[in-house]
Amino acid sequence: MSSGIDRLHALPRFSGEADASFKPGLERMHALLDAMGNPEEAFPSIHVAGTNGKGSTASMIAAIASTSDRRVGLHTSPELTHVTELMRVNGRPAAETWLDEAVHRHSHVIDHVQPSFFEATVAFSFLYFAEQAVDLAVVEVGLGGRLDATNVLDSTASVITSIDLEHTNLLGDTLSAIAREKAGIIKPGRPCVTGVTQDEALITIRAVAAELGAAVHVLDEEGTIRIHHGGVQESPMIDLRTPDRLYERLTPSLPGAHQFRNAWLAVRALEVAGMDISPKAVREGLAHLADRSGLRGRMEVLSRRPLVIADVAHNPSSLAATLTAIGPSVDGQLYVGLALARDKDAGAIAQLLTDRDATIIPLQIDASRLRSADALTDVLRHAGARIVAPQTVEGARRQFERDAHHDDALLLTGSHHVVREAIEAEGAIAPS
Repeated sequence: MSSGIDRLHALPRFSGEADASFKPGLERMHALLDAMGNPEEAFPSIHVAGTNGKGSTASMIAAIASTSDRRVGLHTSPELTHVTELMRVNGRPAAETWLDEAVHRHSHVIDHVQPSFFEATVAFSFLYFAEQAVDLAVVEVGLGGRLDATNVLDSTASVITSIDLEHTNLLGDTLSAIAREKAGIIKPGRPCVTGVTQDEALITIRAVAAELGAAVHVLDEEGTIRIHHGGVQESPMIDLRTPDRLYERLTPSLPGAHQFRNAWLAVRALEVAGMDISPKAVREGLAHLADRSGLRGRMEVLSRRPLVIADVAHNPSSLAATLTAIGPSVDGQLYVGLALARDKDAGAIAQLLTDRDATIIPLQIDASRLRSADALTDVLRHAGARIVAPQTVEGARRQFERDAHHDDALLLTGSHHVVREAIEAEGAIAPS
């Protein structure tokens, strides 16, 4: 690893509740970007917030937009294997040599501002997009919205995917309070698209937008979606009708009703942003999402016989959606390799998995934010879950593939850390 990237990793990492590096506010971002020449002003952008689905939706927007000979920047977080994944153009990460040189070039401002890792990588993403002369940047919020480091953008359009109770000690303990924080990305006179369904949250989003003279486009009020079929090992097909157009026979590469809804959000976001997109571009972008955006870890099939899936679901609502999507493809026993951050509702997740009659493997992962495997085991046992002995991610997969019946399935989930280790272990495990 280069010394410039080493320097980035030495910064305090924005990691949420239990970390002193969580320092809300935009002053440091403005100082960083001013010293860089305000690269965030060099391109139009679509800004994506939400409790669940924001990374997938941002990736779909970028994938669709890039099919029409556009250069499209994409910033999502956290990275799975390398920091350069945070700054991608048309699905390809920045060169390590570019990032190393850029960090050295701006070392003085890093010393002066003392940003977090998250703030610095957002700034370098914007610098990369400006130097690459992108036609559009799609940017995922890190946490919340109003005070998130990404909210220095003067975005062309904003997206709020969903609202649920999460990070309540930082964002508020009601749907309305959380919606107000996420609606903080809406810009004066610029449209916002939302997939939010709860009245309490929608009232707040509309109120914030009205104060700014911004139109709110609520997905379920402006169109329809028809799902022909789905499942993790078959090709789903959907039709989308928006106020602008009918998009037929789309085959998203990500399965599950929640991902079809994210696809709908992505299409509508591009429409209200004034981007000229054809049904062909939508079809190709959704069908080739991983290649065109670089997205990984969403219902990612690592093995088909027996079925092994990695997914970054990390709260009850996202895990419920993942379990629903997996359901049609699992005829045998479902095993779940699980690790959870300390702030997640482990009891609710344990109940979900118990209701699904899953066998849970607590995962041993060395990450400061995660519950220890022993602590997680205690919560699972209290919920009456079926548990086996804790394992590493690689160990859990090896044992499963050795002992499982052909119709059993293993889901590795609960945290980006789990998916990161699952992907890194791919080189050590022969593909099946």
